[in-house]
Amino acid sequence: MSKKYKVAILGSGNIGTDLLMKILRSDLLECSLFIGRNFSSAGMQKASSLGVKISDQSIDAIKNNPGCCDLVFDATTAKFHKMYAPIFKSMGIKAIDMTPSQIGTICSPAINIEDALGSENVNMITCGGQASIPMAYVLKKCLPDISYIEVVSSIASRSAGPGTRANIDEYIMNTEKGLRDLTGCKHVKAILNLNPALPCIDMQTTIFAKVENCDVEKLFKPVEEMAEKIRTYVPGYKVVVPPVFENGRVMVMVRVQGLGDYLPSYAGNLDIINCAAIAVAEEFAKQALMER
Repeated sequence: MSKKYKVAILGSGNIGTDLLMKILRSDLLECSLFIGRNFSSAGMQKASSLGVKISDQSIDAIKNNPGCCDLVFDATTAKFHKMYAPIFKSMGIKAIDMTPSQIGTICSPAINIEDALGSENVNMITCGGQASIPMAYVLKKCLPDISYIEVVSSIASRSAGPGTRANIDEYIMNTEKGLRDLTGCKHVKAILNLNPALPCIDMQTTIFAKVENCDVEKLFKPVEEMAEKIRTYVPGYKVVVPPVFENGRVMVMVRVQGLGDYLPSYAGNLDIINCAAIAVAEEFAKQALMER
């Protein structure tokens, strides 16, 4: 393949900068433009040092240069993505939404990547959603009588940038929407803890499901098979507490360690959503390159 699929990154915070580091390793993707608002930001400085073309013009960098990319990763905020999505659509640019905007096709690659490939706007839910929903999906598939699912994610406070903190309510709503849409369970709850402990903790997510009866041993294999599927694009994903059934509920706990591309390995929350997004983008790239 002589030509890579051109992508732009809109948003120069932790998520956008970590995305850039991962894209630079991709055999299919090329970051044609890294876009922020301030040339002196840490992300912009990092991109510049790597020889990546940068702009401080935000959405205008794309509006004024329609051919700059085939796809944009929007790593701004839910509020801004709602404004930008119609612009991307009018320009014929696919969007992978890294914000909890609740628009676009919700995607967890381990479950429904095929749905994403038929969409112009793909929403990557949240970091907690990417960690928990595949396991909740397995539990619900194996135990159709599950009546309630609750997921609790804890991440290092240092890995939560301003965008994440500004979107806490949207994080909860979008994680819960993803749980309902992809598991079929109507009653769900999502909780996010920002842990200030030092040294920083790894991302950890616990999935609880309410069910009257459960042959827990029958869950071990499908849970580990799902973990292996996720590890094809998130190497640091691991089941640390296999399924346990007690007091009318099933519990599974997972941990995510990052690759240390931008923030240290404790920032598994960046890795899981970014690796999931790149998995989708590379499938778009394969489609486009086959058509050329």
